[in-house]
Amino acid sequence: MLDINYKVKKINIMARLIFDIETIGENFDEMDETTKLALSKWIKRESGDPDEHKRLLADLKAGMGFSPLTGQIVVIGVLDVDKDNGVIYFQAPGSDTTEFTEDNFKYKLCTEKDMLKNFWEGAKQYHEFISYNGRSFDVPFIIGRSAVNKVKITKDLMANRYGYGQKYGVSHIDLLDQLTYYGAVRKRSSLHLWCRALGIKSPKEDGINGENVAKFFKEGKYADIARYNANDLVATKKLYEIWKEYMNV
Repeated sequence: MLDINYKVKKINIMARLIFDIETIGENFDEMDETTKLALSKWIKRESGDPDEHKRLLADLKAGMGFSPLTGQIVVIGVLDVDKDNGVIYFQAPGSDTTEFTEDNFKYKLCTEKDMLKNFWEGAKQYHEFISYNGRSFDVPFIIGRSAVNKVKITKDLMANRYGYGQKYGVSHIDLLDQLTYYGAVRKRSSLHLWCRALGIKSPKEDGINGENVAKFFKEGKYADIARYNANDLVATKKLYEIWKEYMNV
């Protein structure tokens, strides 16, 4: 899945795609008062003292990028499992960052709206989609931002989460679902911990993680965020291959 500027007539039921996003949030302090109150009114009710109120408010401000209502997508990365190549669509507003190719990825500059269009158009080619925590985060966020940008989705990636009940034409394997056995395992381990246990290079080894994407974006380190996303995809692919060979019947 590279340049997606053509119509697809037929789904390859063997085609598999790994996807991942990076997001940032709005500045809470710059929001209108009605919105700030709607987001923060629970803090006054639940905080026991001024210090706790301050801490909860700081957490709220830091978490604006976790909701499609208060955040936006700055990177969407996709990796074709079988071809072992992919595309990283990323934002780089107001910079002289250029598109480039590195390892098995093409890095393409996009607005949020265009990366969503490219993602959903490319999704038409695939039957199986693979993510890590995609059902709880990536897909709801992508769908929400698609609505904001008036981009029509092309696949139901939130269909029945249990494999036997998924629709013909689309199967979404969320590895977090699989590795917690749909919540039977109470402890939800991160992608990093699974990588560490299985000898896979963690995407966090290069000094960036999801929590500091906003900081890197503010500093104009757009290519670094894009590369981090690519590393996430590669790690997810290796984890998927181990899960499929040794843990899935």
